[in-house]
Amino acid sequence: MLNNTLGDSFFTSHDELNIAENAWKNYFNSFESEVIATAIIAFLMHEIVYFGRCIPFMIADFIPSFAKYKLQPNKVNTVEEQWVCLKSVLKAHFLIELPLIFSFHSVATFFGMDIAKVPFPHWQTMCYQVAIFFVFEDTFHYWFHRLLHYGPFYKYIHKQHHEYSAPFGLAAEYAHPIEVLILGTGTIGGPLAYVAITQNLHLVTVFIWISLRLFQTIDAHSGYDFPWSLRHFLPFWAGAEHHDYHHMAFVNCFSTSFRWWDHLMGTDLKYQAYRKKKDEELKVASTSDSKKIN
Repeated sequence: MLNNTLGDSFFTSHDELNIAENAWKNYFNSFESEVIATAIIAFLMHEIVYFGRCIPFMIADFIPSFAKYKLQPNKVNTVEEQWVCLKSVLKAHFLIELPLIFSFHSVATFFGMDIAKVPFPHWQTMCYQVAIFFVFEDTFHYWFHRLLHYGPFYKYIHKQHHEYSAPFGLAAEYAHPIEVLILGTGTIGGPLAYVAITQNLHLVTVFIWISLRLFQTIDAHSGYDFPWSLRHFLPFWAGAEHHDYHHMAFVNCFSTSFRWWDHLMGTDLKYQAYRKKKDEELKVASTSDSKKIN
């Protein structure tokens, strides 16, 4: 049966491959080495998503009407500071992440992943797998992030990431090489463990997961809390407002995507006190403005 629309067939398992699946098959067939093909597409995906997600926040810095959504409006990172960040991030991408990306194919296939397989999984399968990866990464990150705030681990490793007390999107991957390796394990470790156990995971699903994870971490470091930010619709979502406090105060709020570990372990008490104080200040300011108008 032929599919009527691309939307109907995009993530189906019909005999007739859709446009995306054919492109995927043809891409891998054009390389003699599946290892190189995987590394190239994975690295390009990472760079396009990372910098593509950063650009809107860079533009927002030049839009006056967005200034009211800045979480730390009195702290401005200079062009020089942002340039230092960019050079460090690019260095990490090419010298640390690129070699790891090249090794991914061997590790993934060892655990049972069929890299070039078509057709793609059903979208519902992708959704629950990505949800599992979010929970796994958030748990992994919470505990290892807390460890990195302990004594020598902070001094010699994690301190670099905290050089920006008012974070911005590009600083999401500004970190010591050892931290990149440790916390990066939480991102890729979930998919590898999943495919080792189930023997059922597609590389496209991994790409979707990593793209969403990049969106999450760049948003968390953006320094903006917009009315349309996800935390306003999902109460358990951490978002920029949650992580920005961590950079500002250097304590509490160790999770990435969700708030539950910080709540369960009591590592959001100072953050909650801070939020209560800020809410009271906003209430007083609003009342004062209302009286002036009347």
